[in-house]
Amino acid sequence: MIENNNRDNESFRDSISTINKDGKRSWIYALKPKGALYKKRTILSTIYLILFFYLPFVKVGGEPLFLINITERKFILFGAIFWPQDLFLFVIGMLTFIVFVIVFTVVFGRVFCGWACPQTIFMEMVFRKLEYWIEGDAPYQKHLNSKPWDAEKIIKKSLKVSSFFLVSFLIANTFLAYITGIDSVFELYRDGLPANLGTFISLLIFTTIFFFVYLWFREQVCIVVCPYGRLQGVLLDKNSIVVAYDYLRGESRAKFKKNENRTAGDCIDCSQCIKVCPTGIDIRNGTQLECVNCTACIDACNHMMKSVGLEEGLIRLDSENGIANKEKLKITSRTIAYSFVLTLLIGILVILLASRSDVETTILRTPGLLYQEQPNNGISNLYNIELINKTHEFLPVTLKVESGSGQIKMVGKDTIYVEKENAASGEFFVIIDKNSVKNRKTELKIGVYSGDKKIETVKTNFLGPITKSNKN
Repeated sequence: MIENNNRDNESFRDSISTINKDGKRSWIYALKPKGALYKKRTILSTIYLILFFYLPFVKVGGEPLFLINITERKFILFGAIFWPQDLFLFVIGMLTFIVFVIVFTVVFGRVFCGWACPQTIFMEMVFRKLEYWIEGDAPYQKHLNSKPWDAEKIIKKSLKVSSFFLVSFLIANTFLAYITGIDSVFELYRDGLPANLGTFISLLIFTTIFFFVYLWFREQVCIVVCPYGRLQGVLLDKNSIVVAYDYLRGESRAKFKKNENRTAGDCIDCSQCIKVCPTGIDIRNGTQLECVNCTACIDACNHMMKSVGLEEGLIRLDSENGIANKEKLKITSRTIAYSFVLTLLIGILVILLASRSDVETTILRTPGLLYQEQPNNGISNLYNIELINKTHEFLPVTLKVESGSGQIKMVGKDTIYVEKENAASGEFFVIIDKNSVKNRKTELKIGVYSGDKKIETVKTNFLGPITKSNKN
């Protein structure tokens, strides 16, 4: 990891910035960030928030664009419905995602945490902005918390708590819409609490969790709960991009004096990089567990460098080798290996998704039954069929023997009707001329059709009589 030239001082690694020497919570009062990178983060976060709140209202074929309904075991991604039978696709998708996280972290470090993680976006771009608007910047917040409970403090704290709760409630409604569907959320308000008690309890739980996290727990989610920060110690190498302090250029530190003939390093020891950090670390000590790569310290340092007429980039996105040896980013063998595995998994996932059938058909010969003699020298086997319709459309299904000259006789109606996103079952006989059955077991191919469209072909076995020629 990147460290400054004072290599004897490692005491900062014995503790985390949010816990004081007494083991109690050290509250972080982060200055309001500003700068070019913060503006870019704001734009990206705005796009993210618009999509987050808008997507539950988007429907394809009457169904949500995204749905993760665990209770009903129904999942919709980009309008395609996935059922428990598609579990293998989920497993491959998760493996692909894990490898992607590894590759991304090896190359780009923890940039995801600071720029795309929902926890960071909601905390820094929604709740923190509300806090700045109500209580003011960090010094005012600190002063407000230390002063007695007068009218100003009561009003501001009440406004903050109520606004945090309302936003948490809005987020909870949206989050619930991704799980149960936006229609289910609307039903809660249309039909009232007694008719939707389960939905209300879920909504209350989500609201409470979000409210607690963003009002009090805050950066502790990234430091204590989230495993990704701890994984970075394993995944990062000397060529990974991190938020880094150029200690070769910055040391030794000294306060800036006007019109001085500066002989010290470029770091003017203003501590602005610490004051804007949402996790309270000193990035000049090197890469640390608490750093989420939000780049607020980069903006703060660039502002101070510009103010005193020094070159910007003392704190920047770079690698350890980039700082120590002034090297550019290198593509390592580990990155190539991870990328190859990722490409392979993506290819497999794409092939499986492309070949995935909208209707899953299972045809099994009825257990415990042998063949049956039929008129006109025919023999038959009885089969059970189960159909799962994964589409948004009602499907009439017919069957046809596609291997040999057999025919199908349904038990009941000739057509099986499968409701959308539902399952149906039935029974049918396959009748084959006795003289054409040469083996004890004959492979049978049955085409599944909806109208003139062939959905899939299912293979099964046809059991014939035992003769001297097929005895074995």
